[in-house]
Amino acid sequence: MSGHNEVGVAGLGVMGSAIARRLLRRERAVTVYDIRPDAMAPLARAGAATAGSAAQLSATATVILSLNTAEIVERVVFGPDGILSAATEGVLVIDMSSIDPGRTRDFAERAAKLGAGWVDAPLSGGAPGAERGELTLMLGGDEEHVERALPVLGALATRLTHLGPAGSGQLVKSVNQVLVGCGFAALAEAAAVVRAAGLAPRQVLTALTGGRADSALLQEFFVKFAEADLTPTGRVSNMVKDLEAAREYACSVGVPLPVTTTVSELHRWLAAAGHGDADNAALMHYYGTAEVRP
Repeated sequence: MSGHNEVGVAGLGVMGSAIARRLLRRERAVTVYDIRPDAMAPLARAGAATAGSAAQLSATATVILSLNTAEIVERVVFGPDGILSAATEGVLVIDMSSIDPGRTRDFAERAAKLGAGWVDAPLSGGAPGAERGELTLMLGGDEEHVERALPVLGALATRLTHLGPAGSGQLVKSVNQVLVGCGFAALAEAAAVVRAAGLAPRQVLTALTGGRADSALLQEFFVKFAEADLTPTGRVSNMVKDLEAAREYACSVGVPLPVTTTVSELHRWLAAAGHGDADNAALMHYYGTAEVRP
């Protein structure tokens, strides 16, 4: 097993790359892996070591996952050349992906049989929050594993809440995504009205600040939506995945989600129209926004 400060990061999309950069700035020894060499290159220039396979990450004490689906998580961790296919005793896997709570519980059980620990740590705050070390993290897992994860996660987050056994963090992330996804839809509609009226978005934001409509979501995203700014902070396709997961769980426990269902369909429309990889501000396309900044 490698030294205490060594961290592996698997999955170098917008979020995983931001996590790796933050850990490097906090002087952690970081090894990165992605199936795309071009995704690893900028981090290598910033001081990260690179792995030739997911299995090589098992040489680090802690491995952070930032992946899109449960299927990818399973392949990267348990596949023939996965993280836990090599020496696994004592490895701690921290899954910062957003995936199904049931699959998470299954993965934690499988990891335990291999002598590894598992913490689900889905996040809120996006890549900007990771860069600043200001994420909000929802943690699930055994107390012992969560305690081991805290020194690493503390470099990424200002709020960490241990909610219960494996899968608990993912369940609360679904709640978070219901609120965020529906909030994005409301922001898009409000921004469309502001644009149609010819009002200045920043002045509107100033007017709303401190009132009942104020929120972190409003402060971070209202101007971005009103200006149809697609600078990457989160992908439409990921929101589709998260809202669908929330709906599936709600169906399983008999809870109706009519608003979430509508918002999920708005995002699915965007994905079907070719905007799945676009930022969430692509919701402005739905309102006939002609000028969308790349």
